[in-house]
Amino acid sequence: MNNSNNPLHGVKLKDIVEKLVEHYGWEELGKKIRINCFNNNPHIKASLKFLRNVDHEWARIKVEKLYIDTFCKK
Repeated sequence: MNNSNNPLHGVKLKDIVEKLVEHYGWEELGKKIRINCFNNNPHIKASLKFLRNVDHEWARIKVEKLYIDTFCKK
């Protein structure tokens, strides 16, 4: 994919998570994406650690998709 067409180009994972939390809140975010780091004692740092783990790529993909669907769709 050409970077100019990638809505996530230049957007840091931390910024994605923070913006989603600001928009939805932890409780709603945890309902939309059912992962423990959003539901049990949620914190940005713990969520980023989980999402950056290569074994949890599926979760990062869901977070990125929700970000695109929420903020990048015209």
